[in-house]
Amino acid sequence: MRRLRALAAWIEFRLKIGGDVRQAALHPIPASSASWWYVFGSAALTVFALQLVTGVLLALVYVPSAADAWNSLQALNHDITLGWFLRALHGWGSNFMLAIVLIHMVQVFLFGAYKYPRELTWIAGVFLLLMTLGMAFTGQVLRFDQDAYWGLGIGASITGRLPVVGGALVHLLLGGPIIAGDTLSRFFALHVFVIPALLVGLVGLHLLMVLRLGISEWPMPGRIVRRETYLREYEELTHEGPPFFPDAMWKDLVFAACVLAAVALCAAVFGPFGPSGQPDPTIIQTTPRPDYFFLWLYALLSLLPPQLETPVLLIAPPIAILLLLALPLVAGEGERSWRRRPVAVLMVLVLAVALGSLTRMAGVAPWSPEMYAWSGAPVPEADLKGRSPLERRGALVLQGKQCRSCHALGGLGGMRGPALDSVATRLTTGELIRQVLQGGGNMPAYGKNLSPAETAALVAFLQTLHPEGHAAAEDAASPQ
Repeated sequence: MRRLRALAAWIEFRLKIGGDVRQAALHPIPASSASWWYVFGSAALTVFALQLVTGVLLALVYVPSAADAWNSLQALNHDITLGWFLRALHGWGSNFMLAIVLIHMVQVFLFGAYKYPRELTWIAGVFLLLMTLGMAFTGQVLRFDQDAYWGLGIGASITGRLPVVGGALVHLLLGGPIIAGDTLSRFFALHVFVIPALLVGLVGLHLLMVLRLGISEWPMPGRIVRRETYLREYEELTHEGPPFFPDAMWKDLVFAACVLAAVALCAAVFGPFGPSGQPDPTIIQTTPRPDYFFLWLYALLSLLPPQLETPVLLIAPPIAILLLLALPLVAGEGERSWRRRPVAVLMVLVLAVALGSLTRMAGVAPWSPEMYAWSGAPVPEADLKGRSPLERRGALVLQGKQCRSCHALGGLGGMRGPALDSVATRLTTGELIRQVLQGGGNMPAYGKNLSPAETAALVAFLQTLHPEGHAAAEDAASPQ
């Protein structure tokens, strides 16, 4: 103990932080604030620390590349001792953190704790909620399974609808026009570096304001918040109140320990999330399912009429965020007790019922992403005139394998890959065969999806796709 005290004294002499720590631990709080209703903030901080620790350990094994991400998660699940448990802790910790942050925000709203002088504390909390949602979404993408692939495609489709900046923002997020290796690298950087750094900064700012402004008192009916008198009234309450440690802190520690135990129990019993099947862009008849806290959006998209989908997705979220940010600025004074704020209680109940109902409906909503880029129109007649039976058979393969979900022909089709109208001038017969069977660049390999006869027919048809007067490409080494 003497050595420990000497070490502590050595560190304190150089850092001079002991006084600040004692002040933070012993600062007085209103007696009503030493309550079990005030434990959610510290519990969210505890789970965030768990996410940081487990995330660092996972990053030692995870490989953020399109070729190896899925396999590295399989290795964690099956080959590395307790790797599955580590993944499960991180996955369930994400769910618990988001749930606790939401509960904390609702509690602060109902208790009116966003009012003067804690307006900025609330605004920082709104950004913390947004960053937590961002961590949850980017974490799902890093699984890079079939659900993550198509879920990201849907997210990119929504982002692309933004006027003016939509296309540029999609290109920035995906690292190009399609989902590929660069996409995973960017989401890895977001999930591991950018968003955690923002979270750490916002958490530090949030805690600093809590320490400077104090923990809000229990909202008593009739106790009105007025800018002229509130600080004096709050100081009187803290003079009569206990110190934060140990009167309130022990409740925080007990609740945080219970939350950690619940996370560990869920991880041990239910295991990690995914990964499901490997991402396969050739399978477009898929039903991607987001993680639990995004299921309500999954159901909403399935139920909205097509003409309302874009307005709701582009207008409702910004309005909701602006309302949350403006709340303490326009309602910074007045009654705090939920007993005298029936509109606030009704808003919370309606929102809870709506989100709960949509989440429940997501389990039965028959919805699958619509590939608007795919064209069911027949192959242009000009590309079929004078073609041999084998080449016509290749045109049927082109349609049947839905190649035009990614490639345009005659101006109709997808834009994920290059148009096929002049493909024969760019690739030789051998290169066409190799590209179809083995893939390359951003194109998946179709070797397992095509029979030799189908491959031969498809390549024969592709060889005919060149502008009139232009000869098909030939291998320079082939005999003339």
